[in-house]
Amino acid sequence: MEEGISAFMMVCVMLVLLMTPGLAFFYGGLSRRKNVGNTMIMVFAAIGIAAITWTSVGWSIAYGGSGNDPLFGGLDQLLLMGSMLPAVLGADAQEAGAYPRLVDVAFQMAFCMITTAIITGGVAGRMRFGAVMAFLSLWTVVVYPVLAHMVWGGESSLIGGEIGALDFAGGDVVHISSGLTALILCILCGRRKGFGAMSYRPHNVPFVALGAALLWFGWFGFNAGSAFAPDGVAALALVNTVCASGAGIVSWMIVERITVKKPTLIGACTGLVAGLVVITPAAGFVEPWAALLMGLLASPVCYLAISHAKRFMGYDDALDAFGCHCVGGILGGVLTGIFCVPELSWTGSGGLLYTGDPALLGAQVLGIVVTIAFVGVLDIIIGLVVRACYKGSLRVSDEAEALGLDISEHGESAYPAYIGLD
Repeated sequence: MEEGISAFMMVCVMLVLLMTPGLAFFYGGLSRRKNVGNTMIMVFAAIGIAAITWTSVGWSIAYGGSGNDPLFGGLDQLLLMGSMLPAVLGADAQEAGAYPRLVDVAFQMAFCMITTAIITGGVAGRMRFGAVMAFLSLWTVVVYPVLAHMVWGGESSLIGGEIGALDFAGGDVVHISSGLTALILCILCGRRKGFGAMSYRPHNVPFVALGAALLWFGWFGFNAGSAFAPDGVAALALVNTVCASGAGIVSWMIVERITVKKPTLIGACTGLVAGLVVITPAAGFVEPWAALLMGLLASPVCYLAISHAKRFMGYDDALDAFGCHCVGGILGGVLTGIFCVPELSWTGSGGLLYTGDPALLGAQVLGIVVTIAFVGVLDIIIGLVVRACYKGSLRVSDEAEALGLDISEHGESAYPAYIGLD
C-alpha cells in the first residue's frame, strides 16, 4: 500500500511541477510582443528561486520543529539535513504508514513554485528583473513558508488549527497570498506608461490556450494530490476540479456574451482558471453540485474585479493576478464555509448550509482576514526594502519600457527578425 501511495504522490508532484511552465505560456501569451520573453523568464526564475529557498530553509520553516508553534515550524531541517537518509531508506514511510518524506518535500516545493510565479503577473512589462529576483527570494523565505505553517502546520497552527479555517489545496496559502502580493507589488512599481490611455492586447492567444490547458492538467495533481492518498477524497477533489473549471468556462462566456456581445477564447481560458481557483480551498470538502455552483459564481465575480474594480481603483495589475487569484481565492474560502460537508471537514465543523451553524463560515472569514493582514504587511516591508536597494525605484527606465523588456533586460527577442535568413 505504501508503494501505491508513493507512486500516486510522485505523479501528483510531476503534475504540479508542470503547472509553472504552463503559467509561463499563459502569462507570455497575455503579455505584449516586446515583453513576452521577460514575462516568461520571470516565471522560470520563480522555479529556480523556490527550488533553492524551499530546500534550504522553506521546508524547515513550514513543516520542521515539533509542530507546537502557531506561526513557525523550526530550523531543525535546514538543507533537509536529517531528512534524506530515512526517506531514501524508507524508514519514515514505514513509521508513518504512507510515503517517504522527500515526496512531500517535492510536492510542497511545487506548490511554492507556482505560488511564487503567479506574483509576477502583476508587474509584467515594467519591473526590473533583478528587483523581481530579490523580492521573490525574500518572499519565499519570509512569507510563503510561514503562511504554509499557519494554515497546514497541524493542530497548533494559527489559521488551520486555532482558528479552524479549512483550506484543502491552497486558497489562502497559494491564491490569496500570490494575488494580494501581485497587487501590492504593482502599486509599489507604479503603472505602465500609457495605462488607461491605450489598449494592451494579448499578443498570442494560442499561447494563452496552451498555458491554460497545462494549468488545467496539472491542477488535478494540485487538488487530488492534496488528499495525500489515492482514495475517495482524492476522487472527489478530482471530480470537483473538473466541475468547477467547466462551469467557470461557461459562466465567463455568458458574461462576455452579455457585456461585450461576443465570447472570446481569452475569456474562456480565464474562466477556466477562475473556476480552478475557487474550488481549490474546497475541493475535498464539497459535493459536485456545489463545485458547479462555485464555478458558475467565480467567473462573474472575477470578471467584475478585472473589468470594473481595477478601472475604478486605478491599479495596474498587468495580467490580473489579483482579480483572478486573490478575489477567486477569497470567494472559494467563503463558499467553503457554506457548502462544506460536515463528514468531510478536517475540524468536524460543517458548512452553514448543512448545519445552520455559522461557526465554520466565521472561521473561514477570520482565516482570510489573518492571511491578508499577514501577507500584506510583510509584502509592503519587503517591497520597500527592495525598492530602497534599487535607489527608490523598482521599475526600468522610460526608455527601456518603451523599447521592451526583452531587449532592455535580457538582450534577446522572442521573435527575432533574421531578414529572410531564418
